[in-house]
Amino acid sequence: MARTRGSGARTGLAGGEIPPAGRPLRRPLPNQRIFAPYKIATLIDAMAQHGLRDADVLAGTGLSLGDVRDPHALTSIRQYLTACENVVRAGVDPGVGYEVGARLHLSAYGMYGYALMCSPTMRDFFDFAVRYHPLATPIQQLGWRRDGDLAIWTFTEVYADLMSDDLRNFLLRQQMMMTSTHMRDVLGQDARPIRASFGLADIGRSEADETALGCPCRFGQSAHELHYSASTLDQAPELANRLTRAMLEDTCDRLVGQAKMTTGVAGDVYQLLMLAPNRSPSMQAIAQRLGMTERTLRRRLDEAGHSYANIVDDVRRTLTLEYVTTTRISADDIAWKVGFSDSSNLRRAVKRWTGRTFAEVRRG
Repeated sequence: MARTRGSGARTGLAGGEIPPAGRPLRRPLPNQRIFAPYKIATLIDAMAQHGLRDADVLAGTGLSLGDVRDPHALTSIRQYLTACENVVRAGVDPGVGYEVGARLHLSAYGMYGYALMCSPTMRDFFDFAVRYHPLATPIQQLGWRRDGDLAIWTFTEVYADLMSDDLRNFLLRQQMMMTSTHMRDVLGQDARPIRASFGLADIGRSEADETALGCPCRFGQSAHELHYSASTLDQAPELANRLTRAMLEDTCDRLVGQAKMTTGVAGDVYQLLMLAPNRSPSMQAIAQRLGMTERTLRRRLDEAGHSYANIVDDVRRTLTLEYVTTTRISADDIAWKVGFSDSSNLRRAVKRWTGRTFAEVRRG
């Protein structure tokens, strides 16, 4: 398998907005290899208990057992879907998805998982989980909302067109249990959901579903949701540490940025803008470099959930914060290097991106 290693470049996540439930996920293309193989490795370990060999699970993925044990290997959404489809076709009960989800503790998610464990409050935990979910090989779009006395996790399917009904049943149960497991990882074993809502038909195993999740399960609902008491939001995770979380958040920003730089036409635009950030090339000029019309570029970026303006902003953010935190270059010089008209606009942008002043970011 071809392997890709991160460049180590310091990169950032555009904006700090939490995507609400229902907003289309900026979903990675199914064949892009940008995810660590931990989910596939966990799937193999779980299926060994059901008599499936690693070769059975990996059939058609193009991966070997050595690949999925390699911490530097990168895999795709489609490879994970193929592995799960192999499991389903082998006749494994959809409820085994709960077993896989129960094995995927936060410690399996690298920096993303450790940052979640260090969240100062559970509200921060919910927000962070959604914002950085693209690091977690996302098969569903994760969201959350507060509704009266409930804090509700939402799971929106974004690859349903690539799945059989049996695979959807398997993966949704896996996601429900993963989220439940993560809640217990930070709050203790007594942290159980109040109810689970499935936007799928009851397949005659609701009693087993309720036993697995430890709560009532409703089927045929309008959405996939996991409900907790809103009082949970004010609790503090057992390993809460504000300083450590801030440090890990910076790492997660960098990882998300690295993924962006390899993703489709948006990645191509990022790369071209990075070559001459102070020239602020027009969208038309970038489109010409890519061999397409401006209209085609706009359409393709829109289809991928991006905009040219947001990419320009993200490139400026990435380079600005790199200069501010790793050099002593003046604000005026940084403004020129990244394409701002003057240092005042640069300082306002730094405040918008980070919530801190230029001087505060430079001090660290």
